[in-house]
Amino acid sequence: QVQLVESGGGLVQPGGSLRLSCAASGSRFSSYAMGWYRQAPGKQREMVVIIPSIGRTNYADSVKGRFTMFRDNAKNTVTLEMNSLKPEDTAVYYCYAGRLGVNYWGQGTQVTVSS
Repeated sequence: QVQLVESGGGLVQPGGSLRLSCAASGSRFSSYAMGWYRQAPGKQREMVVIIPSIGRTNYADSVKGRFTMFRDNAKNTVTLEMNSLKPEDTAVYYCYAGRLGVNYWGQGTQVTVSS
């Protein structure tokens, strides 16, 4: 069982930056794929970035070059650095953990990009 607690988010102007953090409880953190998803009003939840337990980080095309995800297996945390934010990045962002077909989600944190 994994519990995910997000922090960060808020209101930022276009072109600004935000950082999201996610702290995970439970054991074997390093064996989980970790990532971030987002869901905008009226839209389906979509993958933003995934870091597998082994392998390359996978970013959605819409955020490549602007978002960077970091993973710290010693602290059981992941962070998402978001730069050059656009109004279309506005969404609820969810921390994700997955292993052996079982998925876990954080409670979500709102990111609003608006002038």
